[in-house]
Parts: sequence; structure tokens; C-alpha cells
Amino acid sequence: MRVWPARLLCAMLLALCGFFSSMAPADAHGVDVPQLRLERDEDGLYLSATLGFELPPLVEDALYRGIPLFFVVEAHVMRDRWYWRDERMAHAERYIRLAYQPLTRRWRLIVSPSPIGNAGLGVALSQNFDELADAMASIRRIARWRIADLSDVEGGGRYSVEFRFRLDTSQLPRPLQMGVIGQSDWSLSAERKLRLDQDGVR
Repeated sequence: MRVWPARLLCAMLLALCGFFSSMAPADAHGVDVPQLRLERDEDGLYLSATLGFELPPLVEDALYRGIPLFFVVEAHVMRDRWYWRDERMAHAERYIRLAYQPLTRRWRLIVSPSPIGNAGLGVALSQNFDELADAMASIRRIARWRIADLSDVEGGGRYSVEFRFRLDTSQLPRPLQMGVIGQSDWSLSAERKLRLDQDGVR
């Protein structure tokens, strides 16, 4: 008797959201990285990037229904090793939460160096926007993000930076996590690798 209420609740949530009326696979929605730049400064290595993508209608509809979206940005600084797999010298992560606030009809964007949960945000940047387009423009632009200390890339050897961006569907409500499996609309991601030489980048 205890199993049926949980199943019924899942079914009701899926029906209310109306996301999965058709389970036919959609066209792939990739993320372009037209600009990716590394910069050495006195206190560290900085990354700047521009992302090119639009939210698929299915994903945008979820936002307007009150379901927040979570994005993860990662940068891994690697040193080449011919005798073994490359060594990771440093890494940085950025977590982004985008949510629509129906009462104020505004968009709230939270950016944090640590996972965003209900227990507390810790050190995080919060911004409010009147338009979704403005909030998305902020997500697509990464400016002077410090990803490593200079000591991590000094000395001999060859280095590279692996950049990754993705929509984190594991943060969706559990009933929706099951529904998005196999749905390419929710597969927003990008990966780029950039070589770092002794004088700069190439």
C-alpha cells in the first residue's frame, strides 16, 4: 500500500509538466565555444570563454513552469606525460543555477564555486534579471575566471586546459530525471581543449 502513493505522485508530476507527451527523439542541441582564451597574470591563470547555444523549447518550458536549471563549468589544467596518462595540475569548477520567480516575473541567477544546494550557498554571486535573454547572456559569457595558480603551470613540460560545460540533469526533480533519459533536448554540453605554452597560449 505504501508503494502506490509514490507512483501516483510521479505520474501526476509528469502529467502536470506535460513535457513528455511525445517520446520521439529530438534534434541534437549542441553548445558551441566560438571563443576560448587563456591569460597568465601575476596571481594565476585565467580563462575567458563565449558559449553559443539556445535553450530548446522543452527546456525553456520547464523554466517557466518553475523548475530551476543547473549548469556546470569545469576547467582542468593538465601536464603532458609521454610515459603515462596526463597529470592533472589544477582544476576549477563553477556551478550555475537559473530559476524563474513567478511572483516577481524575474529571473534569478546564482553562480558558485561549489555545488548549489538547499543547505546554503556559501560564497556565491546572485543576480536578478527582468528578461530571460539577459540571464542567458550572462551564462554564455565567462570573463577572467581564475582556474589555477601560476605555480601550477611553471617549470618544464607542456600544459593544456580541458574546458567543459554541461546542463546538469541530475539536479532535476527525480520524476523528471527519468523522463529526460534519451531526450537530446536536455543534452546541452561542450568540450574544448586549449594548449598552453611557456609564453602564453596557442
